[in-house]
Amino acid sequence: MPKMKTHSGAAKRFRRTAKGYKHRQANRSHILTKMSSKRKRQLRGLNDVSDADTKAINRLLPTKAR
Repeated sequence: MPKMKTHSGAAKRFRRTAKGYKHRQANRSHILTKMSSKRKRQLRGLNDVSDADTKAINRLLPTKAR
C-alpha cells in the first residue's frame, strides 16, 4: 500500500503543538487601515484549533498525527 500524502494546503495553515494544532486568525491580510489598532493587535499570533476540528486535521496531516 502506498504512503499517505500530506494535504499541502493544510500543512501550510496548521502547526502541530503538544496539545493539538494552532492556526493563524482570519482578517489580517489586507485593508487594515480601517481596522482599529486594538483589533489588529488582537488578531496577532496563533489560536488553538477546536477539539471538534482536530480529528479532521489529523486526517489531512497523517505524518504529523499521533
